[in-house]
Amino acid sequence: MDLNLSPSELKFRDELRAWLAANVPKDWDAKRDQSMHQRFDFLKRWQRTMYEAGWAGISWPREYGGRGASLMEQVIFWQELALAGAPPLANVLGVGLVGPTLIAFGTEAQKKRYLSKILSAEEIWCQGFSEPDAGSDLANVRCEARLEDGHYIVNGQKVWNSYGWAADWCELVVRTDPAAAKHRGMTVLLVDMKSQGVEVRPLRQMTGETEFNEIFFHDVRVPAENLVGKVNEGWEVAIGTLMHERGTFGAGLQVMYRRNMDRLIELSRTTERNGHKAADDPIIRQKLAQCYAEIEIMRWNQMRAFSRITATGVPGPEGSIQKIFWSELNQRFQQVAQELLGPYGQLEAGDPLAVDNGSWAYGYLRTRGNTIEAGTSEIQRNIIGHFVLGLPKSY
Repeated sequence: MDLNLSPSELKFRDELRAWLAANVPKDWDAKRDQSMHQRFDFLKRWQRTMYEAGWAGISWPREYGGRGASLMEQVIFWQELALAGAPPLANVLGVGLVGPTLIAFGTEAQKKRYLSKILSAEEIWCQGFSEPDAGSDLANVRCEARLEDGHYIVNGQKVWNSYGWAADWCELVVRTDPAAAKHRGMTVLLVDMKSQGVEVRPLRQMTGETEFNEIFFHDVRVPAENLVGKVNEGWEVAIGTLMHERGTFGAGLQVMYRRNMDRLIELSRTTERNGHKAADDPIIRQKLAQCYAEIEIMRWNQMRAFSRITATGVPGPEGSIQKIFWSELNQRFQQVAQELLGPYGQLEAGDPLAVDNGSWAYGYLRTRGNTIEAGTSEIQRNIIGHFVLGLPKSY
């Protein structure tokens, strides 16, 4: 594993860094405290700007609108976005998950129809995977689809859906053969979210946001040509999507964590605890040092995962190791932040005494979902136990 950037990678990094320095919106800081709903049109315009400059979907093949960038260049891309404090992509699921899935499994007609509009954020995408009784156990899905006169008729429910409130399209996993074995009889469809019979309901979180949704499908008609892959073989397609989510999707997280770490160290030098600065408390200092070390471990694990993908061409179980690590690390880090900041860390945005306008209170509450989203820690440990350690499957 060589961590030194090649001359071509350095050139790529410097070009991207210069473009971001010149183009990151100056009014982005003022919009950070807005809800995702409030700033979404802004984020769509930002992605359009990146698309027109050739910076959206950079790892996609050139024939589909990408730059054909290497995996390391993709890593550099996410890291530089984080370092520049740039806005996120509005169509993050479309670019990072759905697009690569269509490139791998879609028909040429589907690629021509959808890919460019994913990159430009003209059409926003979500995933319809989890269900009330099939959260991380994807093979347990019950949302059904039956073929009738050239259309699949879809009935069922999905839950914990990101961006459902904004999405134009959904990558939907359905059950097409209820008599088949658990991992068979599943099919992936592309569903127009504006179809008759699609109902999106918000789910309010402890942060106060409605980031996630549940979606109900009532006799929704989906053209048969919207099938991705083969009928009853949707497990492979869905796993392909999840491997991208767990393998490369969080490349910028370590940079974001490091930036938060630096800010917390800065706050420790000004925050009073029991009559002295928090930075002078040996227990707080030890906890900060532990967090710092774990963020570095995250970086090394990340590079190991990327090296695996470079060698094999596909994400491996290292993605599950990294998913557990970053999600549980963030929970530990935010707990330390609350201990350091004391009651002021609990104050939310808008309170004049809130630290960093309530970002620490929000961060602590939001981390509760980290070990659930993108596959629960329990599921990830089963994957590691079976595929890495060779242990029997957990049933």
